[in-house]
Amino acid sequence: MADLAPVLADLIVEADNLDAIVGGLSEAAWATPTPAPGWTIAHQIAHLAWTDDIARLAATDPASFRARLDDMPVHQDGYVDRVARERAQQPTERVLSDWREGRAALADALRAVPERTRLPWFGPPMSATSMATARLMETWAHGQDVADTLGVLRVPTERLRQVAHIGVRTRDFAYLVHGSAPPAEPFRIELMAPSGQTWTWGPHDAAQRVTGPALDFCLLVTQRRNRRDLAVTATGAEADGWLDIAQAFAGPPGGGRAPGQSA
Repeated sequence: MADLAPVLADLIVEADNLDAIVGGLSEAAWATPTPAPGWTIAHQIAHLAWTDDIARLAATDPASFRARLDDMPVHQDGYVDRVARERAQQPTERVLSDWREGRAALADALRAVPERTRLPWFGPPMSATSMATARLMETWAHGQDVADTLGVLRVPTERLRQVAHIGVRTRDFAYLVHGSAPPAEPFRIELMAPSGQTWTWGPHDAAQRVTGPALDFCLLVTQRRNRRDLAVTATGAEADGWLDIAQAFAGPPGGGRAPGQSA
């Protein structure tokens, strides 16, 4: 089982870096549309604040989280958009302070989760480490939308390993949300890390393979770039098909991005 401490440290740094980008924005800048249809920068941060709050509830009061599941139909079209819209209508200072307070409280809550405890979630239960990994992935992905909107170039870091890992682990989920049976055989994933090292998953002799830069793979599985704009390649028909539907996030299939939409 992966250690929580380094993953949580990565999550905190990722959120702090995004905070440094949005913290000094004007009220008008917060209303700037992002690549996500209908979402402004305020929507992006409001959504992160909401999911951090819900994750904290799962970590601190699993029974209350389960009781609220029926009131949180996140798999229904439009639900997540509606929640983001409602929270984004608050004053900018409130949106920002809610996110700051909520992510700090989540970090404290995850540290207090007893070892080997499984936390309830909208999908299968997960460990505190997996919850931190999922929050890092989403923070990075929504941060990419903000960075693209503002023309900010983010330097890739080794934190991408956490994003890539959840992208690999959600392979079967991507098939299921598209109504297809996942392939029986595991794939081999080989990604070039920002450091120049190679990150690998799956058996070395697998017939189905995916290779490319870790950054490009993370942009693909979070659907922040169109596959045509990325240097991710597949060997084998099943691996090739997976790259067309891959998604590291929960919920229904995303709409993705159009070719060339982001520089």
